[in-house]
Amino acid sequence: QVQLQESGPGLVKPSQTLSLTCTVSGGSITTIYHYWSWIRQPPGKGLEWIGYIDYSGSTRFSPSLKSRTSISRDTSKNQFTLQLRSVTPEDTAVYYCASRLSLSGDSVVGRGERYDYTYWGQGTQVTVSS
Repeated sequence: QVQLQESGPGLVKPSQTLSLTCTVSGGSITTIYHYWSWIRQPPGKGLEWIGYIDYSGSTRFSPSLKSRTSISRDTSKNQFTLQLRSVTPEDTAVYYCASRLSLSGDSVVGRGERYDYTYWGQGTQVTVSS
């Protein structure tokens, strides 16, 4: 059973960089055809896909967030990390990491609903405020 756990600061100041790490247990982030996404849910809104890093280390991002987003990984720790730069209060949300199996990254881009992924972290609240 794969388990995902998000970690990071719960409060970030405007203009700073939000950094969250997802630690994976019960499976390897390098397992072929596995995709590891970040997804968020702002208060009162739906789930929003941010981006993914795949088993080979390739990344893709939401066009609306691409200019501010990076995702990296540490295979020795079986972790992947989201960085969102120049945050504003509109970036306040519950942030989730999730994983799924796919033969193509095209099938993962933009996918952010619960049924799109096999495994989810419990989510972590991030508030952007001074």
